[in-house]
Amino acid sequence: MELTSGLRKNIAALSSAKHRREQGVFVAEGTKCVLDTLHSFELRHLVATPAWLGEHEDIIGSFNHEIVMASPRDMERMTSLSTPPQVIAVYSLPEWNLSPESTAGNLLLALDGVQDPGNLGTIIRAADWFGVRQILCSETCADAFSPKTVMATMGAISRVEIFRGNLPAMIQSCKLPVMGTFLDGENIYTSELPEAGILVMGNEGRGIGEDVGALVTKRLLIPSYPADASTSESLNVGMATSIALAEIRRRVYRNG
Repeated sequence: MELTSGLRKNIAALSSAKHRREQGVFVAEGTKCVLDTLHSFELRHLVATPAWLGEHEDIIGSFNHEIVMASPRDMERMTSLSTPPQVIAVYSLPEWNLSPESTAGNLLLALDGVQDPGNLGTIIRAADWFGVRQILCSETCADAFSPKTVMATMGAISRVEIFRGNLPAMIQSCKLPVMGTFLDGENIYTSELPEAGILVMGNEGRGIGEDVGALVTKRLLIPSYPADASTSESLNVGMATSIALAEIRRRVYRNG
């Protein structure tokens, strides 16, 4: 099938979060990103150059979906990337169920206003690595399904359920212990940490907001080393999330 002007304009418009939500879709761009997600979401369109299709005949040969062929120039007009990809996939936005039953016994992440798409992608990737399968995002978070975030997850978005909405309400609905990182918290390395619960991470500049902070039952600190040394003012939220998750999971290994 040849690319139509209407479809080209529609895909180009999906760089906007408003258009993605109105149409219930998101895009994955580039060979690695598409191949990492191709069998994890409902596919609406696969758009590729003739060269890409020729190089991936093994995948396309058993493909049950209609393939849209596009020129490199058309790919350039549709992409949000600085270097045009040879393939773009358009997927339906997934729908998941959040309930006490679906989260019982799990470790979850809750993100309060993480606004950088790269940071969000890094956090999703860390969550995948440490076996966190559910992430709760406030309405002020970056869009987890923006092209930049999807690419930054390196395929992890295929394995992590992401919920967006009223964060305090979502946290309360899970009925789990709530941990959060603060500058006045207990040392994470010496604190008792639950295996199941919600770990809250805050905005890059402001940290965790008051409404979400009021729900935190265990305030944690990732200390610098040594304690009296002059260091950076703070950790990047993606780095801090990885450190905190690693420490929680280390306890699981230690305790057998």
